[in-house]
Amino acid sequence: MRELERTTQLYERARRHLAGGVSSDARRGVQPVPLFIDRAQGAYLWDVDGNHYIDYVLGQGPMLLGHTYAPVIDAVKRQLDRGQAYSAQHILEAEVAEAICRMVPCAELVRFNSVGSEAVHAAWRLARAYTGREKILKFEGHYHGWLDPALYSLQPDPTIAGPEEAPFTIPVTRGQSRSSVNDIVVAPWNNLDALAALLDRYGSDVAAVVMEPILCNSGCIAPIEGFLSGVQALCHKHGCLIIFDEIITGFRLGPGGAQDYLSFTPDLAVFGKAIANGFALSCLAGRAEIMDLISRGEVGHAGTFNSNPVVMAAAAATLDLLERDGSAIYGRIYAAGQRLMAGLRAAAAAANVPLLVDGPGPLFQIYFTDQPAVRTYRDFAACDRQRMARLHAALLSRGINMVARGLWFLSAAHSDADIDHTVMIFADALDATR
Repeated sequence: MRELERTTQLYERARRHLAGGVSSDARRGVQPVPLFIDRAQGAYLWDVDGNHYIDYVLGQGPMLLGHTYAPVIDAVKRQLDRGQAYSAQHILEAEVAEAICRMVPCAELVRFNSVGSEAVHAAWRLARAYTGREKILKFEGHYHGWLDPALYSLQPDPTIAGPEEAPFTIPVTRGQSRSSVNDIVVAPWNNLDALAALLDRYGSDVAAVVMEPILCNSGCIAPIEGFLSGVQALCHKHGCLIIFDEIITGFRLGPGGAQDYLSFTPDLAVFGKAIANGFALSCLAGRAEIMDLISRGEVGHAGTFNSNPVVMAAAAATLDLLERDGSAIYGRIYAAGQRLMAGLRAAAAAANVPLLVDGPGPLFQIYFTDQPAVRTYRDFAACDRQRMARLHAALLSRGINMVARGLWFLSAAHSDADIDHTVMIFADALDATR
């Protein structure tokens, strides 16, 4: 076991003045205590006790190029000497907007925010204004930010979540305003028949169907063949917009995100995470016909830190690299992901452990399950998540940091040696989960 004396001391200190000792609930459950990181570089983290980790969390996905990537950091340093917040326009936001419109299929116009929840809120407001309708249809298990109107049916207990073909709309937290519960329709992922039935019932009131194009917050679940084209046909029939929540998939799967990867262009999309390699930036993008409601001032969209020049410097440098060297960068990331996935499968098979490994490579999920495939949230909920928690703790104690629910992110900084070492440690950690 690793020495965590300083980490434990800092956690106890933080708990005296910081609610729960952490600033995001996503960090609360790390065992034995939440990590306190001293520094990060490339694919590695070092905690305050000097322990070294190979990092597959990457800040929940943003560090596509690796931690503290020099060209991005240098661009930020140059901007810091020029100012931090102008409350005025600057050239970087125009350059970043142009790059996104070149790279992303649906992006004819864009607007910027700081975090993903804001961008989702803006997309939903825009869809409601454009269609004159109130309801949003989301899929069970998909996450669209922590704001009250969107925080429904993330990972509900299946015993209280209603029938699988027509899930109940389940709030996630105490204190959540219920005023918007009737504005949300919940559908099962990858079930066109169920979606058709729900849209036949509610379609005339549905402004948009929103989705993580690859479900990343409850597994790593791609749409089955024909699902997206079926969604498109149903949305055309009922006059609904389609919104891609690409906060995680955007720029991680390629310069055009999931839209390029899946060969599908939505009406609107939101981005974050990898767009600025870890700096706090999100983006709303979409068809000019819809986005012009903002241009004309008919739909409000504001924020003091929108297009913050320091963050935009990071985004400009990141997107420039992805445009110029994307083939090499993404080639390394996909290769590293596939190598790691194959290694984990082999380790589980050798140990006779029922483990499913699935995903495109730049991100993927492992599941303790005998199921041949995980295609819906209910499939994910049926996996052995207690054993996953034991694996997470075992790996962390051995210097491997993955997302606690079994999701892995790869970066251009992960080397073959990192992957091979991870597979070796993984094989040992599997024994601790029995």
